[in-house]
Amino acid sequence: MRFVMNQPVERTDRPYARRWWALLVLCLSLLIIVMANTALTVAAPDMTQDLGLSGADLQWVIDAYTVPYAALMLLLGAIGDKYSRRGALVLGLVVFAGGAVSGWLADSSTAVIAARAVMGVGAALIMPATLSLLAATFPRAERAKAITLWTATAGLAIAAGPVVAGALLRHYGWSSTFLINVPVAAVAIVAALVLVPPSRAAHHDRIDYVGGLLSVVWIGSLIYMIIEGPHFGWDAKAVTAAVAAGAGLVAFVLWELRHPRPVLDVRRFTGRRFAGSNLAVALFFLAVFGAFYYLTQHLQFVLGYDALETGLRMLPLAGAVFAGSALTGWLTPRVGMRPTVTAGMVGGTAALALLTRVDAASSYGDLVAPLIILGLAIGLALAPCTDAIMGAFPESELGVGGAVNDTSLELGGSLGIAILGSLLSTTYGDRLTDATRGTDLPADALATAQDSVGAGYAVAQGIGDRARQLAEQAAHTGDPQQAGQLDAQAGQLAAGARQMADAVGSSFADAVARTSLVGAVILGVGTVLVALLLPGRTAAAPEPTEKDREPASSTAG
Repeated sequence: MRFVMNQPVERTDRPYARRWWALLVLCLSLLIIVMANTALTVAAPDMTQDLGLSGADLQWVIDAYTVPYAALMLLLGAIGDKYSRRGALVLGLVVFAGGAVSGWLADSSTAVIAARAVMGVGAALIMPATLSLLAATFPRAERAKAITLWTATAGLAIAAGPVVAGALLRHYGWSSTFLINVPVAAVAIVAALVLVPPSRAAHHDRIDYVGGLLSVVWIGSLIYMIIEGPHFGWDAKAVTAAVAAGAGLVAFVLWELRHPRPVLDVRRFTGRRFAGSNLAVALFFLAVFGAFYYLTQHLQFVLGYDALETGLRMLPLAGAVFAGSALTGWLTPRVGMRPTVTAGMVGGTAALALLTRVDAASSYGDLVAPLIILGLAIGLALAPCTDAIMGAFPESELGVGGAVNDTSLELGGSLGIAILGSLLSTTYGDRLTDATRGTDLPADALATAQDSVGAGYAVAQGIGDRARQLAEQAAHTGDPQQAGQLDAQAGQLAAGARQMADAVGSSFADAVARTSLVGAVILGVGTVLVALLLPGRTAAAPEPTEKDREPASSTAG
């Protein structure tokens, strides 16, 4: 018998009877916080037009979610461990739903950015809670299978977001993509209270709030720097964020090394299995988020699919994630973690390498194989890494373990969009300049078109609209000479519109190919590093301490 809060609780080895139903609730919670980002990629054009968003506004609509989400996870994960993991999940769902309602009601860029930030705070509560509750609910023999299903859900959400948003946008406005989260969150809240067992650490000392706040400073500053620098230039704000991130990280490490009960024992990163798993997660999501960022644009703008059609064409990735997850559940116990994770990362590198063949003549058929291979790679590699990260933490720190895994994911994703997105934009602008050099296209139109592929096609459409207007004037004028002049101008503008559209499409396709090459090199180098870091099957795991053996409390929190 052991004691929690001065009340005796019988130790039992029987697993929670409704644990698989509980997993369904955790996966549903995970689904909506991942979809909140992927759905926005297809809702962004309508939002931009309706609210008159600038490029900077749109960037912060996307990233206002990411900054609090990544920065707060470690501290909120520790708080959930001490007080209530289920309570953190439910509170996160309430906050997330509140932010979604605010986004639905928003009528300005400031209001949308604020709503997205609130949703990010909710996600920072939800994400580590899902993993910590999973690990606390399932016995060790079943935990790998449960984590595999959790990982597969994340893959499904990447593709499901654009499908759901695209279906809504066919009949409703962009605000509906916020509102759809509310009933799902409500169902998850009720189901969590009914099906998810209450859980908190059996023994947890006072929380290291100083270390937690230092983690907020350095992670938040780092994410801000990653967003601000590549997209808006290395101005005073970006440089200040970089200095704050570096100083905050140093202070965090020094404090955690000296604290008797740190919020995160940074010595864990000296373990090869733990360090290699975190690196693999970060690198994979660098590649996945970066590729998703430019592939959705390519499908919508270059290949001309609408939002729903774009989402449907990303579904092969989701299906392949499920297949890869099933394969890793069979393969990892037989060959070990290192071969499985390495094979997955090799597959991800191969998928990006295939995308280097994209050109102006490429169709959707040329993207199917890379999408399937990338999905298989995600399913194959990520579940073993997440299982290894969670397995490195004692039962009293499962929320922190989930936060570490999810912070690696978010840092990787933010780097992917920042690095690969910045390279994509720069390459596209350079290629478009080369493709339109020597033409009669207006200089101001060319400058606008260089901003983004969407802006490029908008410029081409504007030139085409002007050509049609002149052609209509020519048809209705009674002066043959004037009609001839108008027809000539219309023909010249129509040719310019086609030339601009062709140049935009070919320039963006070239940018996709070059960006994919850089992504493949990054992931390829990372594959070698991860393979060297991860221990072989014969490597002995560290012997757990008495504190590690102590199970988590199942008392209500």
